[in-house]
This record gives sequence, C-alpha cells and structure tokens, in this order.
Amino acid sequence: MIFDPRNLLLIAAYLVGSIPFAIISSRLFGLRDPRSYGSGNPGATNVLRSGNKAAAALTLAGDCLKGWLAVWAAGALGMSPEMAAFAGMAAFIGHVFSVFLRFNGGKGVATALGVMLGLNAFIALTCLGIWLLVAAVSRYSSAAALMAAIAAPIATWLFTANAAITLSVIAIGAILIWRHAANIRRLLNGSEGKIGGAKNQG
Repeated sequence: MIFDPRNLLLIAAYLVGSIPFAIISSRLFGLRDPRSYGSGNPGATNVLRSGNKAAAALTLAGDCLKGWLAVWAAGALGMSPEMAAFAGMAAFIGHVFSVFLRFNGGKGVATALGVMLGLNAFIALTCLGIWLLVAAVSRYSSAAALMAAIAAPIATWLFTANAAITLSVIAIGAILIWRHAANIRRLLNGSEGKIGGAKNQG
C-alpha cells in the first residue's frame, strides 16, 4: 500500500533528490540557467563554468546533502540498512530524473557521493580518493567519475558485505555510467575537455 512508511520514504527521497540545486543556486547568485550554457547539465561542474565558485560550491553541497539525507532519514526512522540504501537510490534517481525538470536532471556524481557517505563513510572516502587520483593524473572529470562509479560496488561489498546494499550501489553506478555516455564517446575519440580547459563538457 502507498501509505506503507517505506513507500512514503521512497517517495519523499525521490522528491528531495529532484530538487535542482544547480538552478536554485544560480538564481540566488543572479546567474543564467545552467541548462543554457556549457554542457547544459544542471550540476556543480557546469555551474562552475559561470565563473562563480560560490554558486558551484553551493550546488555541490546541496546535491551531496540530498543523497546523504535520504539515507540518514531511513536510519532515523528505524528502518533497515537495506531500506536506507533503497532510499538513497530513490534520491539519486530523483536527481537524474527530476520531476521538477520534466524528468531530466544531472549526472548524479555529487548525489551518489552523498548516498555513499550515508551508507558508510569509508565507501565515500574510497570513491572520493579514486576520483581525486584519476582527476589529478588524467585531468578528466568524467574519467574520474566513471572510475569512482566502477569502484563503488566493490568498496560497498568490502565494507558492508551486504548483497542488497551492494546491488543498490551497482544500480546507481550503472545509471551514472549511462549518464556519461556522451563523455565516454568523447574520451574515446580524444575530444573530451580536461579540467580547467575551455572545452570541458562536464
């Protein structure tokens, strides 16, 4: 039934995940809609292209927070770790397919990191460490995100040994990789922009 607390949590998590912080922060700072420039992606990387680091930081924090909040809320309500993982996945799906943006959205990197942080800080630190390492070596933000997405299920299994939670993270990683399909094509043909470069597409 829809009034089952677990269903209500999933709906609430999806709605919170759907909040487009990139657009909200851009309006707060008097910037253009991030969907109108750069990659057109409503995320922190694209907001950064506006030149306003504060707006980009607010976007990053907001997108990360909503993933963490969904997981935290499940625990605060006394629900199982598995249900917390499902709530995190619902928030992530909300970000990628936002009801407020006609079921469009961002690529989900920051929100996924927030979910990992809520599930287990060591998972989040592992993924963040891999992102930073790959980004520093390759200077490709997209390559860093892809490697972190691949590593996330492995780290989840190592730190939780929970099949249901790991499957949830696999689903998040698969969607994140799919959302980077255009980036993958550009990486393969050598046209992907690097971090700090004028042609970076996010």
